[in-house]
Amino acid sequence: MACPHMKYVSLENPETRDMAENDTKAFLQRYREGAIFDEVQRVPKLVSYLQEIVDTAKKPGQFILTGSQQFGLLSDITQSLAGRTAFIKLLPFSLHELYTTSELKNITGFDTVLFTGLYPPVHDRHLDPRIWYANYTTSYIERDVRQLVNIRDLSTFQRFVKLCAGRTGQLVNLSDMAHDAGISHNTARSWISILEASYIIYLLQPHHANFNKRIIKTPKLYFHDTGLLCWLLSIHNPEELNIHSMRGSIFENFVISELLKSFYNQGLPGNIYFWRDRSGNEIDCLLEQGEHLQPYEIKSGQTFNKDFTAGLMKWEKMAENRSVRPMLIYGGDDCFEFQHINIVSWKSRDFLYNM
Repeated sequence: MACPHMKYVSLENPETRDMAENDTKAFLQRYREGAIFDEVQRVPKLVSYLQEIVDTAKKPGQFILTGSQQFGLLSDITQSLAGRTAFIKLLPFSLHELYTTSELKNITGFDTVLFTGLYPPVHDRHLDPRIWYANYTTSYIERDVRQLVNIRDLSTFQRFVKLCAGRTGQLVNLSDMAHDAGISHNTARSWISILEASYIIYLLQPHHANFNKRIIKTPKLYFHDTGLLCWLLSIHNPEELNIHSMRGSIFENFVISELLKSFYNQGLPGNIYFWRDRSGNEIDCLLEQGEHLQPYEIKSGQTFNKDFTAGLMKWEKMAENRSVRPMLIYGGDDCFEFQHINIVSWKSRDFLYNM
C-alpha cells in the first residue's frame, strides 16, 4: 500500500529464489527500476549485487528489502550497503492502524482486543486467533529458530517460550528461568537473545537515573503482541482473560508495545525505559524528552481510583524538576485531569509519542 507502483517479489517462492541465487545478475536485470524484495534474508548474496546498482543510480528508495527476521540480514546489509540504507522496524498493527476512532468508541473493554492481538493475518484473513497463533508458534520454532541456532530439543525451547510468557512484566532472572526449563544459564541467555532478535519479546531497559537510591539494573520482559502472549498462557477466550491473574500484566504489556510502535512507525528508536529502586519504588515507563522524563503509570482497572496515582506522586518528589507532567494510562474510556496528572484511556492516542 505504501509503494503501489513498485513490483513485489517474494523470495519464499522456490523458483524465484533459485534464480536469485544462481543467476543474480540476470535476476536483477528484471528490476533495474526498483522493486520490493520480501524475505531477502533467504538470498543474502543478493544484497552485495544491489550495492553496485544503488551506487550507480543514486536513487533513494529504489529498493525495499523486507524480511520476517533480522538475523542473517543485518550483517550483510551493514557490510554491503553501509551508509546507503534506512531501517524501519514494523511490529504488528498498532491499535490506531487497525481501528478508527469511531470503532474504538464502540468497543466495551479491552479483553477482546488483547486476546485477539494485532498480528495482520488474524485480521486480514479473519482467522481464529487460537488456531493462527498455534500454527505461528510451530512454524516459528521449526523454521526460524532452526535457521538461527541448533536446538536439538525443540519441546524444551517451546517450554522456555511459555515460561517467558508467565514472566511478562517481570525482571529477567536467567538463573530461575534456566532452572525451571532444565537448561544451563548460558543457554537461557542465548534463547532470550533469539526471542528478542526475532521480535517475539522485548526487553525494556531500566533508566540509569539514580535519585540517590540504589536502582535496579535488570531489564523487564514483554512480548510484542498480547494475542501471542495469551495463547502461550493458555487463555482460550476473552472471558478467561477477564478473570486471569495476569490480566494486569497483559494490559501493561499492551501499553508498552503501543508506545514502542509509536516510535518505530516513525523510524525512531524506542526511547522508553522503566525505573525501580531497591526500596520498591517503581515507574512502569519513562519516556526521555531531552533532559526531562515523562513518567507513565499503567493500571488495568476500568474505573479510576485516586490510589492509582500514588506511584506518580512519589516519583515527582524524587525527580524534582526533571519530570514533566505525569500520565496514567488505565482501562477506562474517559480522559481527564486529576491533581495535574493526565488520566488517559487505553483507546486514546494521547499517550503515544508524536514528533
